[in-house]
Amino acid sequence: MDTRKLQKIVVNALEDIKGKDIEVINTAKLTSLFERLVIATGDSNRQVKALARNVQDKVREAGAEVLSTEGEEAGEWVLVDLGDIVVHVMQPGVRLYYNLEELWQTTPAQRRKVAEQAAAG
Repeated sequence: MDTRKLQKIVVNALEDIKGKDIEVINTAKLTSLFERLVIATGDSNRQVKALARNVQDKVREAGAEVLSTEGEEAGEWVLVDLGDIVVHVMQPGVRLYYNLEELWQTTPAQRRKVAEQAAAG
């Protein structure tokens, strides 16, 4: 399935269950493992699980494959691997702590430069 179409299905599935702060990061130039990273927040473990489950259901309904899912037991952070897209659904504290947006939106050289500036400043 086309990555843009799959991305739209994922974002719509997250919006259906009131996922918050949905962010799509194009990782095509950063890694060959996947093309998009989708991050969303759920307010409770119940909502995180429901968001991840809805993504899986909608992707399967569209005829695409869900490769794997991790973290559904606890519901603090659920990862849904769709191949070209990896979806992270997290509770607010977990999302803040791991800060995946910053990790994936900058190159290693940019992160080093920021760290060096912080150390010098």
